[in-house]
Amino acid sequence: MNTRSKFAALGMVALSFALSGNVAAQKMKEKTVMVGGAAMYPSKNIVENAMNSKDHKTLVAAVKAAGLVETLQSAGPFTVFAPTDAAFAKLPAGTVENLVKPENKEMLTKILTYHVLPGKYSSKQVWAAVKAGNGKAMMKTVAGEELTFWTKGNDLYVTDAKGNKAKVTIADVNQSNGVIHVIDTVLLP
Repeated sequence: MNTRSKFAALGMVALSFALSGNVAAQKMKEKTVMVGGAAMYPSKNIVENAMNSKDHKTLVAAVKAAGLVETLQSAGPFTVFAPTDAAFAKLPAGTVENLVKPENKEMLTKILTYHVLPGKYSSKQVWAAVKAGNGKAMMKTVAGEELTFWTKGNDLYVTDAKGNKAKVTIADVNQSNGVIHVIDTVLLP
């Protein structure tokens, strides 16, 4: 290898380190939130981040089974109330296994889209809506049905059509196409 080739190769190696360093530096500049042991990056979309959370494996599997991956990777914006694996574990035994069967795709899709609001709503915006509504706010989901939001002390809650109450345990996990609020209970239409 001649001297010119060595300098070219060395330059390419240096450039690749510089570029990878810029990507790493960009990720470090982002304001991340830890969810399920992983940093959630605002530059990633809802699906990309959820796949990295060890607390949302059931949700990710359900989203895949319902065929909603492409939708939740689109521009949105969406506000997702994301139940943890522990929330799914509170359901009666066999419920999740039954819902992810191909013949139950329609029901699974309805349940999952019931956890999604069209648009991006920060917890501050939801709190303001609750305050403006004298203690509660109703918001229509992508599934077309409403969720009721309310507060108790410093906590934000959501109640579904069946009366189940979910607490927002991690709020404002910003995404490139919306926001995720982690909840401790699965919502049912």
